[in-house]
Amino acid sequence: MKGLFITIEGNDGSGKSTVIASLKEQLAKLNVEVVYTREPGGSYVAEKIREVILDNDNIAMDDRTEALLYAASRRQHLKETVYPALELGKIVVCDRFIDSSLAYQGVARGLGIDNIYEMNQFATEGFMPDLTLYLLVDPQVGIDRKSNQKELDRLEHEKLEFHTKVYNGYLELAERFKNRVVIIDANCSVEEECSSVNKIVLDYIKERGLE
Repeated sequence: MKGLFITIEGNDGSGKSTVIASLKEQLAKLNVEVVYTREPGGSYVAEKIREVILDNDNIAMDDRTEALLYAASRRQHLKETVYPALELGKIVVCDRFIDSSLAYQGVARGLGIDNIYEMNQFATEGFMPDLTLYLLVDPQVGIDRKSNQKELDRLEHEKLEFHTKVYNGYLELAERFKNRVVIIDANCSVEEECSSVNKIVLDYIKERGLE
C-alpha cells in the first residue's frame, strides 16, 4: 500500500473522538490527503453491521456472534474504504481496528486473543496498521466520563469489571505489538493528551516523507 494506516485505540472514555478531532486540525496543515473513518463501520455495509452490534436491544447476542460481526464489518470496511484510500497514497486515520476486537472480545469476553487474532487474520488477509496509539484511561475514570453522555451503546453499558479487563487487555497487547503500538496516558488533561497524540503522529508522518 502506498499510504499510511494509523489507528487510534483505547478503553471507553479515553477521549478518542476528541483526540481525532484535534489531529484532524493539525493534519489539515499538511500537503496530504487524509481519510477519517471508524470501526465498526466506515462503509455502507459495515455501518449496517455496526447498528446490529451496538443496539441495546440485542442483549441476547452471543459473544462469538459479536466477534464474528466485528470481523465481517472490518472486512467490508477494508474493501470499500481503507484499501482504496491507501492505494491512492492517502493517510487513513481509523477510530478502532483489530486491537479493539482483541481487547474486547479476546480478553474481556474471554474468547482468547489468539482465537480472535486468527479470525481477523482471515478477514483482513494479514493486514495490520502501520502505527497504533493506545489511549488508556483508568477504567472508572472512563466510566465517569461516559456518564455525561445521553446515550450509551450496548458495550458502553457493561460493568466496571468488563472495562477493567479491556484496559488490561490493551496493556497485554502493547507488549505483543510493541513494534507499532505507542501508549498514551489518557488520565491527563484533554490538552495534554491531544498534544501528545499530535506530536507522535506528525513526527511519524514526517519521518516517512509524507508531509
